[in-house]
Amino acid sequence: MMSIDDVGIWQERRTPNVRRENEHRSEYERDFSRLVHCSSFRRLQGKTQVLGLGDSDFYRTRLTHSMEVAQVGAAIADHMRFRLQKRQEIFAKGDVAGAPSRHTISRLLPSTHLMSAIGLAHDLGHPPFGHGGESALNYCMRQYGGFEGNGQTLRILSRLESYDVGYGLNPTRRLLLGVLKYPVSYSQAVAMQNIQYPDVEGLPWLIKKKECKPPKCYLDSEEDVVQWIFEGLSVTDRHIFAHPPVKNNKIQYYKSLDASIMELADDICYSVHDLEDAINVNLITKESFFAALPELYAGGEDWKKLCADIDAILEKELPPKAYEAKYEPVEKTLELLFDKDDSLRKKSFGRLMHIFISNCLLRETPGFASPLIQFNAVLPEPFLNLLTLLNKVVGKLVISSATVQQLEFKGQRIVIELFEVRRTDPERFLPAEKVRMYNAAEQQAADGGMRIICDYIAGMTDEFAAKLYERMFCPHHGSVFDRL
Repeated sequence: MMSIDDVGIWQERRTPNVRRENEHRSEYERDFSRLVHCSSFRRLQGKTQVLGLGDSDFYRTRLTHSMEVAQVGAAIADHMRFRLQKRQEIFAKGDVAGAPSRHTISRLLPSTHLMSAIGLAHDLGHPPFGHGGESALNYCMRQYGGFEGNGQTLRILSRLESYDVGYGLNPTRRLLLGVLKYPVSYSQAVAMQNIQYPDVEGLPWLIKKKECKPPKCYLDSEEDVVQWIFEGLSVTDRHIFAHPPVKNNKIQYYKSLDASIMELADDICYSVHDLEDAINVNLITKESFFAALPELYAGGEDWKKLCADIDAILEKELPPKAYEAKYEPVEKTLELLFDKDDSLRKKSFGRLMHIFISNCLLRETPGFASPLIQFNAVLPEPFLNLLTLLNKVVGKLVISSATVQQLEFKGQRIVIELFEVRRTDPERFLPAEKVRMYNAAEQQAADGGMRIICDYIAGMTDEFAAKLYERMFCPHHGSVFDRL
């Protein structure tokens, strides 16, 4: 096994790392600070998470979601350290033949600042109007290298943000590895899955979202950044990591330890917090929730047995004195999500979060030498089954609902029409600074300016994009005195 987290390699940055006088912070603390203060992070407050902005001041935006993912990701890593200290099981059963020492694993786990930074950064690349906007931009860019939100995140961190001109926030190598959820290029992913995008004649905004959904990937434009990240891995590990197998036309991506923790945190927040939002605005009622459980669970009515199986595990792990107190069954916790008492509802959502966070373990991916990609965080059964079930409920009752899909379609149209106008006459409709960038990109490569237009629109908030659309396309909106 290679040495863990070689400090000289994983804390490096792409440009000279100049530290200010009396600088005492670690490199990962500096990463965290740069993210908190960057404009791309602030703009997340104006981007959709699930529900449309402006309908309520309660539910989550991409900004609050990212803050929660940062907290949950750090909590998962911290709880794994707690398990190590208490000498509790840290590996999923049967997944490690020769388990490394507890000291080795402790050194491997990401620090709180590193994991928090990865969580804050994970959604920076999402465009306005959620996944509808993502599919729309991918359709617009289908002949120019495509678009994908996770790939755009890497581009923002390593190139677009203005902290270090040409190098974005110039983050550490390990942070970029943690954000790289899908270490396969756009062109490679399209070829591996034989993806073909339609050409929609007449009104391009009438695309079908599923037909224009991008593959999970990084953008070809960031190939040099990815190769720099891979310098921290052996040649063999790089090759395996970047060439995952395909099963049933789906790529079986490899991930780093940090990326796997971040993805678990993202899934937990999506399933629990988005459920909370939907309940609080009455998109999901107690009746519709419990009616959906047997419909969406593979075992039908056995979802109750699933809850009982979790109860059996949790009760065994209670300290002796806790047996004196009355244990609350998981099924009861689900019922309390709909209680009229706000405090009981909040405590129930908090308990679900704790159940998922405290039961995350490690799993070995055979064939890798570097421990940063050899080990991944996982949520074992039956906890994973419950998380997946909650995820499906949100998907069916909220994401797939006509109300949300209509909002996504409206955003899809806005994104495509804004792009097409600028593609047709960029010097007329792009801001002066973007025109200069467009012309420079066109000189470097044919159609290189399309990526500049894509970056411009992807960085818009929902509100900015909607107002810009109104100014350009609605006869009674827009004035030379308007300031967007």
